[in-house]
Amino acid sequence: MKLKVIIERGNDGSFGAYIGSDNAPFGIIGDGKTALEAKTDFLNSYEEMKAYYMETNKEFTECEFEFQFDVASFLAYYGCILSLAGMERLTGVNQGQLSHYVTGRRKPSKKTIEKIEKKLHEFGRELNQVEFI
Repeated sequence: MKLKVIIERGNDGSFGAYIGSDNAPFGIIGDGKTALEAKTDFLNSYEEMKAYYMETNKEFTECEFEFQFDVASFLAYYGCILSLAGMERLTGVNQGQLSHYVTGRRKPSKKTIEKIEKKLHEFGRELNQVEFI
C-alpha cells in the first residue's frame, strides 16, 4: 500500500509528519526540530509499529510512503542541497521571500506554491534526462 505523508512546519517552528490518507490502515506521526528529524521520527514510528504487530501476532499492512512537503518544509529539508539563491534562479521567486517562507514569517500564496512546484518539476524532468559519457 502506498500512502502520502505530509511534512509541514508548525507555528512554533517545529516540523511534523503525518499520514494524509483517509484509507490508511493505521495512524503514525513524527515530529522534530527539522523536516529531516520529523521524517526520521515518522519512519522510526512505522518500524516500531511493525515490530509491535509482529510481537503480538497481528496482521500488519506493509506500506510505502510518498513524502509531500509544504513550501517551508521543502526549503528547510533541501536547504543543504538547494540554496535560496539557487531556488530564486530556478523558480523566479525572490530569495528574500523564500527566506520568509522558511522562517514562517509569511506563507506563500497558492499561485506562488504552484509556480515553485511547476519549476521544480521541470528541473526534475531535466535532471532525469542527464546522461554522462
